[in-house]
Amino acid sequence: MALDDRWFTEINADNGAAFSLQIKEKLHEEQTPYQRISIYETTHFGTLMTIDDLYMVSDRENFLYHEMMSHPALFTHDDPKDVLIIGGGDCGTLREVLRHPGVRRAQQVEIDARVTRLAEKYFPELCASNNDPRAELHFVDGIKWVKDAQPESYDLIVIDSTDPVGPAEGLFTEAFHRDCLRILRPGGIFIQQSESPLYHMKLIASLYGALRRAGYSDVQSLQFPQAIYPSGWWSATMAGKGRDLTKFRETAVRNKVFDTVYYNAEIHRAALAMPEFFRKQVKG
Repeated sequence: MALDDRWFTEINADNGAAFSLQIKEKLHEEQTPYQRISIYETTHFGTLMTIDDLYMVSDRENFLYHEMMSHPALFTHDDPKDVLIIGGGDCGTLREVLRHPGVRRAQQVEIDARVTRLAEKYFPELCASNNDPRAELHFVDGIKWVKDAQPESYDLIVIDSTDPVGPAEGLFTEAFHRDCLRILRPGGIFIQQSESPLYHMKLIASLYGALRRAGYSDVQSLQFPQAIYPSGWWSATMAGKGRDLTKFRETAVRNKVFDTVYYNAEIHRAALAMPEFFRKQVKG
């Protein structure tokens, strides 16, 4: 909701909090069959996309989310070749995945094509890899895609979704996690954005339980700052198919052939550390 024409404010009523960005102008707004997408030009955060009046991505801070949704899992895997991204319509995670020269195929499955088409217009830097020959863009239901996929066909599955309501609600169920496990190869990794440890700990604990019941051998969360999301503190949760997620290819991180803004070996190690309240909630 907007306080007036100069500010966009997302109110998190459940936690008695709100966050505002000063805006110069609204650039675009449309209602798709799935959601309402708005594009703003802000005074200090560059271009901003919101969906159903919730912050999604801005120029200034998106590197935090996109790098942490991709590189830790890719460097934890021994040799990721085939990657599936569910959601991720702004294409920033796809771009980061394709920075890894060893990846031979990255399929992005986003239910709402308009998210990607608007990102191509207003966030062209995030869409820089859309024409990479290794990239495939599919605008269909990700839950059905996973259900129909061949067993053991992916090394990494990234769930880059909105909050677990509306089109994304089914991406947080045990049944969906079980389907993802089926299509992962041995040693494969699943990673899902998992909201704020400060505001959504009940959801995160429930996610741990669902992943364990689905049959994953190890579950670990990464924690990182995320300036425009509720509380400013975010997480992504990894689950492994027969592998230890606390070990990663540290030498490969230090010798990576591409630049990052946030991610490095020290950040990777630190992001795995769990506060005491978090540890107690997910123990089991």
